[in-house]
Amino acid sequence: MTKRMKTTGTSPATRRTSVRVAAAKIPTVVSAPLEEAVPASSRAGKSAERRAAIVEAAMDEFIARGFAATRLDDVAKRAGVAKGTLYLYFKDKESMFEELVRTVIVPVVARLNALPPPAGSVRDLIETFAGNFLKEVMGTRRGDLVRLIVAEGPRFPSVADFYFREVVSKGLEAMSMLVQLAVTRGEIKQREIAQFPQLVVAPAIVAVIWQSLFARHAPLDGLAMFKVHLDLIFGERRTT
Repeated sequence: MTKRMKTTGTSPATRRTSVRVAAAKIPTVVSAPLEEAVPASSRAGKSAERRAAIVEAAMDEFIARGFAATRLDDVAKRAGVAKGTLYLYFKDKESMFEELVRTVIVPVVARLNALPPPAGSVRDLIETFAGNFLKEVMGTRRGDLVRLIVAEGPRFPSVADFYFREVVSKGLEAMSMLVQLAVTRGEIKQREIAQFPQLVVAPAIVAVIWQSLFARHAPLDGLAMFKVHLDLIFGERRTT
């Protein structure tokens, strides 16, 4: 007679109890609270503020030391950032200077290009623009920047080339169109002046440089000088 093998096992109730005991031994992992995400707009705003602070510090350093003597270490220190932070925004000192020109000078000249065709005389339009230009540049840090370019441009041709491309050429183009319009309307009798728009803007540049270098010796009324110059080009105004 074959004997039956006795099987041993655990009852379902026992297995459930074992599972509960094992589960109780597993430590509960508490996840660290997630940090609140910084909105992209906030990050972009802070980045723009930092860039503006760097440009402002660069302007102070360039005006105080000149282009050649300005060091990126000094710009970083004045801006309150690490030197490495500068390279997140600018590849070198020259690109930083170019950004400074775009920020400070280009918008002033751009207003001349944005002027609508004059309803009145061309002379009045040029005189109004010259007054605003002198107010915003003459005797301000913008004027110091122009003087810096004039002084150091010959030593740094790439800087002078950039300034000509972004500022001078655009200003001359707009002024040339105005002078040509004045010739067409008969406001300017000498037609050859249209070939040399530099003649029209020359006193404004002289006034800016004079203010930066010689104002303490001989103050100059730049707008009054400009009006006299316009008399030479357009003819003296008639008084009634």
